[in-house]
Amino acid sequence: MTSAKHLAAPVPPGGTIGILGGGQLGRMLAMAAARLGLKAHIYSDSDDAPAFQVCDRLTIARYDDRVALATFADCCDAVTYEFENVPSEAAAILSEHKPTNPNARALAVAQDRLVEKSFIRDLGLSTAPFANVESADAARGAFATLGGGPAVLKTRRMGYDGKGQAIVRHGDDAAAAFERFNRPCILEGFVEFSFEASVIGARASDGSFAAYDPPKNIHEHHILKRSIVPAPLSPAQVDAAKTIAKHIADALDYVGVLGVELFVAKDGSLLVNEFAPRVHNSGHWTLEACLVSQFEQHIRCVAGWPLGDAARHSDAVMENIIGAEAADWQKLAAGGGALHLYGKSEIREGRKMGHITKLISRRAP
Repeated sequence: MTSAKHLAAPVPPGGTIGILGGGQLGRMLAMAAARLGLKAHIYSDSDDAPAFQVCDRLTIARYDDRVALATFADCCDAVTYEFENVPSEAAAILSEHKPTNPNARALAVAQDRLVEKSFIRDLGLSTAPFANVESADAARGAFATLGGGPAVLKTRRMGYDGKGQAIVRHGDDAAAAFERFNRPCILEGFVEFSFEASVIGARASDGSFAAYDPPKNIHEHHILKRSIVPAPLSPAQVDAAKTIAKHIADALDYVGVLGVELFVAKDGSLLVNEFAPRVHNSGHWTLEACLVSQFEQHIRCVAGWPLGDAARHSDAVMENIIGAEAADWQKLAAGGGALHLYGKSEIREGRKMGHITKLISRRAP
């Protein structure tokens, strides 16, 4: 097995960025690449992936198809991905052929909630209290260890938008939830917080770092519904949030954009909920409210370009269009704001179909 490849020089205009995954994030990454004169080659296991509508080349194959992965990588100058559950073997194959970022370690940490929480705690950052759970009895014991209050049992792997997790209020409740999941889990104690926020950071291969202003995030039915920027944070809290993102990125020798989800505690302290090694839903507002969006920033990073300016020129509200809301596209189009529809072939309950961003006011230069 050969070692991971590294960029010898920046990918020039006309070069190709390979993107593993063909959902809305891959779609917006491909559009950002085109703005910079770069081509996008999308790899997806779905034949109707939304990103296929806007890319230069496409590959339809399973994520465990070694031959298809190698052929795909050889057609690209650099490779990235739009989702964190990339099979580890796929990441290894890609990185043997072409520079692939974010790196394999970032993937490994983010794919397991216990590993992720332990990694964050070992960096000296605050999290909710947590415990490993690998049996029904362990679930009861962990619930008692965390203090007996309400908690959340989550599967250690997979799961997003509320999937693979359950609120539990006593030990038997935790045990029953574990038996339903029937896989390794993590139990997290509830955090008394004022609101949820996030910070989107970008780290280049030379270690330079830039971060966007944190938004306040509002969820409905465990799905992000709205991001509002600026969040009601003090300048010190904003600096602390950006420092947290940088600390995580530096520790992972990270290249690319990452999203760090935060709880803003009642006392004003910031606790890390989780991080995503990719562009993030709560950063979609950067497309309209910043000169350089999170998507362009990520392409810049993986292509070896200098970081762009992450400054925000406008306050903004980004709202997700979920499920049947997308059927009212004419009303949405007439309602003002920047409308983004993802080109998904089927409307399903709880599915992110698009988003709309409204600029509230322009900041003084």
